Amino acid sequence: MRPTSDRVREATFNALHSIGVLDGAVVLDLFCGSGALGIEALSRGAARAVFVDRHLPSIETTRANLASCGFGERARVVRGDALDHLRARPEPYDLALLDPPYEFDEWDDLLGRLDAAVVVIESDRPIELGSHWDVRRERRYGDTVVTIASRADGRSAPDPQESEL
Repeated sequence: MRPTSDRVREATFNALHSIGVLDGAVVLDLFCGSGALGIEALSRGAARAVFVDRHLPSIETTRANLASCGFGERARVVRGDALDHLRARPEPYDLALLDPPYEFDEWDDLLGRLDAAVVVIESDRPIELGSHWDVRRERRYGDTVVTIASRADGRSAPDPQESEL
């Protein structure tokens, strides 16, 4: 696991709050690690979150962190590969949090399958998003680059009342 620093997490979620994407949001935390990003979204008003990681220690840590924060009822934790999850369950999300290992290089496939209104990407380099996404903000914090993008097609976020976990 490579946890997101407090400084980066705070700046990212302040930016998400300023564009109004958190309140009542349905969130996908891919490559969730400890679950810190998705838990932060829940603590800032997201309605529900799905956490996905293929590593059992990450899944166990995420479940423990959700329980200690009291967010277990608003979360679903899935052990599996991120791309396989998107292939099997192409659900719409208001917000997708993507913090894969820095060596991850399947961005085209991932972003092409992702059905989200807004995406946050954390990487060690700027990521080419293609024509389906408009960059709203990109900032470097030391070795970390955080990109916030929205759908270029103008698709609005799903209604949280209509989405199910």
